[in-house]
Amino acid sequence: MQVTETQNEGLKRGYEITIPAGELDEKVSGKLEEARPDIEMKGFRKGKVPMALLKKQFGPRLLGEAMQEAIDGAMAKHFEDSGDRPAMQPEVKMTNEDWKEGDDVVVSMSYEALPEIPEVDLKQVKLEKLVVKADDAAVTEALEGLAEQAKTFETKKGAAKDGDQVVMDFLGKVDGEAFEGGAAEDFPLVLGSGQFIPGFEEQLVGVKAGDEKNVEVSFPEEYQAEHLAGKAAVFECKIKEVKKPAKAKLDDELAKQFGAEDLEALKGQITERLEAEYAGAARAVMKRGLLDELDKLVSFELPPTLLDAEAGQIAHQLWHEDNPEVEGHDHPEIETTEEHKTLAARRVRLGLLLAEMGQKNSIEVSDAEMTQAIMAQARQYPGQEREFFEFVKNNAQVQQQMRAPLFEDKVVDYIFELADVSEKEVSKDELKEAVDKLEDE
Repeated sequence: MQVTETQNEGLKRGYEITIPAGELDEKVSGKLEEARPDIEMKGFRKGKVPMALLKKQFGPRLLGEAMQEAIDGAMAKHFEDSGDRPAMQPEVKMTNEDWKEGDDVVVSMSYEALPEIPEVDLKQVKLEKLVVKADDAAVTEALEGLAEQAKTFETKKGAAKDGDQVVMDFLGKVDGEAFEGGAAEDFPLVLGSGQFIPGFEEQLVGVKAGDEKNVEVSFPEEYQAEHLAGKAAVFECKIKEVKKPAKAKLDDELAKQFGAEDLEALKGQITERLEAEYAGAARAVMKRGLLDELDKLVSFELPPTLLDAEAGQIAHQLWHEDNPEVEGHDHPEIETTEEHKTLAARRVRLGLLLAEMGQKNSIEVSDAEMTQAIMAQARQYPGQEREFFEFVKNNAQVQQQMRAPLFEDKVVDYIFELADVSEKEVSKDELKEAVDKLEDE
């Protein structure tokens, strides 16, 4: 087997691989010899079929297998000897298109090699970690939110206003005819909740217990029930009771509703939850700071194919964000801009750097971590968790998409341990401002 270099420019590599016909014939003969003891053919005892007949019967199929094995072996040996790592799947094609059995096989192989990634002294990386304590005001605000969730309604005299609950019977009609799903008894509706179609709740402001009121509305043009979409309707409402909201008290009884022993225990749980949320937000800010620092520290040539693919993906994603009404790929060709290419260069550079750091430091995503991540996503599909597990299990691409961010976070955490990290205590509002800045960039 002969390998000849045809291109070596930057990261682009090209090679011509020649596989002698004799080598292929030896591979075919070896495969036939191995299988020969189990082959039966009319007129011959089992295992005694002449090699010439075996080659005539099975040779063409085995020749294709032998060619593929020889090419794969040549590529594997080349990458082992050269140390090259292709950025994407190498392009391999047969160059002697007029090939016939008995000829040497000549194929061309081209690819872009991954660049040499420079070492980074992580101890020289300086980062700032924002720290936010859950103060009394934040805990009280969270408690007030829980009290709002646990609020009840008590009967009131007088007219209903926004925020009040109206208990009623109603019957909806279109063109004078009642329609399916348009009636209920003793239905509790909180005015201003937006639970009913636009224009409905506003017309009940001012009603009192015992009132009867016809509410006239039109269903939205995009209403889910097509037979009602855009239709005018009248709802005959009989008001049975008007109730005002009664916010739950901040006491031990409230705490027990949310699974805590008493109010102090609930406050402790809220404090832990808030500080965990603050820590997560602060980590996102510090991670961006880390990526910014690494982007300044490293510079190396990037594979053009990876850059083009990433720039195209960024352009496609941003176009769909600007045109959310368009689904799928039924849209004009999206051109990449210099801004897309600049962002792509940063992503590719940092992606290669983090991958290299992870590999050199034997950082891996364990099976347990993957299972935990799959379970977390499966919860988004209640009742279909098993189907989701099977889907992920049988889809290598989805597994890789889930594994990649887990791997990146583990590498980032590894770098955090080695970097020079200083803490800065800030307010909740200052942390929010830092997070908002990330989203704006």
